[in-house]
Amino acid sequence: MTRGKLTTVVCVALAVAGAASATPAGAAPPAWAPAGAASVHPGVQTFTDGGQCTANFVFYDADDVFIGQSAHCAGTGAATDTNGCDAGSLPLGTPVEVTGASRPGTLAYSSWIAMQAAGETDANACDFNDFALVRLDPADHDTVNPSIPFWGGPTGLADATATGAKVLSYGNSSLRGGLAQLSPKEGVSLGQSGGGWSHSVFTVTPGIPGDSGSAFIDKQGRAFGTLSTLALLPLAGSNGVGDLSRELAYARAHGTDVTLATGTEPFRGPILPLP
Repeated sequence: MTRGKLTTVVCVALAVAGAASATPAGAAPPAWAPAGAASVHPGVQTFTDGGQCTANFVFYDADDVFIGQSAHCAGTGAATDTNGCDAGSLPLGTPVEVTGASRPGTLAYSSWIAMQAAGETDANACDFNDFALVRLDPADHDTVNPSIPFWGGPTGLADATATGAKVLSYGNSSLRGGLAQLSPKEGVSLGQSGGGWSHSVFTVTPGIPGDSGSAFIDKQGRAFGTLSTLALLPLAGSNGVGDLSRELAYARAHGTDVTLATGTEPFRGPILPLP
């Protein structure tokens, strides 16, 4: 698998994992920068040893502020290396360039590394738990806002999407050549697999390489997923979106407990006449 590129898969089959709440006990939200002035926010690009991805949501704990990306963004193998229990990864502590930040962040959590350390044997979790956290340098904390460009929110954390339900995203791959009007995406869920570990989605426009990790929210603005794969089935151009509640639950169970930051800007979607 090439870092920073969507992984091509033919089908999605996923396992069940426990749901996570949005807020761990004891964590108070930081004072965010105004959305209009913030240079670090969902949708900025991240570069891990040159591999490009798109940041999804902002998270925090009692001490630090994080921005999310896909675990495969730090992968060291080929584009077909999708099994996080045996795929190579750069180590925790690897510098990650975050667009808009004055200093590199560091890779603080990787589901791939966590699963390998735990000796994970659930094949579906190994294949589709694709989530990482980048710890931002304290010098950049006052430049961060958790609001999603164009859409606003997130308004909270969701744990499911029904087939045909509205989905929204924001991808900012450099392959779009700076065409900002192509960054917001709107579409529908094609259903969940494996007890809810993954959501297949179809959006206008579909995610492309460099969009890996992008935030996905439902029609209430609730965060439900992070972009992981470009699929050929069930619909060419559809995407596989990892379930955020389960990704966070796995991180929490393996020593990384963070809060999903809700947006300071009001949720403004959806806009198309879809369910």
